[in-house]
Amino acid sequence: MSLVIRNAVPDDVNSLTDLMYDYIVGFYQNPRPPIEKIHNLIQTLFEKQNGIQFVAEQNGKLVGFATLFFTYSTMKADKITVMNDLFVIEQFRDTEVESQLFLECQKYSQEHGYANMTWITSTDNTRAQSFFKKMSALQGRDWVHFSKS
Repeated sequence: MSLVIRNAVPDDVNSLTDLMYDYIVGFYQNPRPPIEKIHNLIQTLFEKQNGIQFVAEQNGKLVGFATLFFTYSTMKADKITVMNDLFVIEQFRDTEVESQLFLECQKYSQEHGYANMTWITSTDNTRAQSFFKKMSALQGRDWVHFSKS
């Protein structure tokens, strides 16, 4: 079993697009965004100015991805990363694949001088919450998340 965690590259676009649709539509049951928007996002992340995407490759096949976006925190008065996505196909959940993707995001954040890495998960995603606790993450308790379309 040959696992490689690496930066996404242009040759990954088609496989990464499929994974992102599995995540957006299959896992979270959200509407399917147009492929042009997915490709635009992937291309933006290749530039590594606003964020970066990592992939997990198992025996030559992409089986997961993680996305970091770069922003700032007023509370920290410093730059931070937001791990917006951490997704692996079902058979690789709770495995080294998921852990290594998370650790790559953490390593990138530390090595590039970000004050911290932050993320959210849905309240009903107890599997992910258990995973994050296993990774020694601290659960926030001071903020309520809102959004508006």
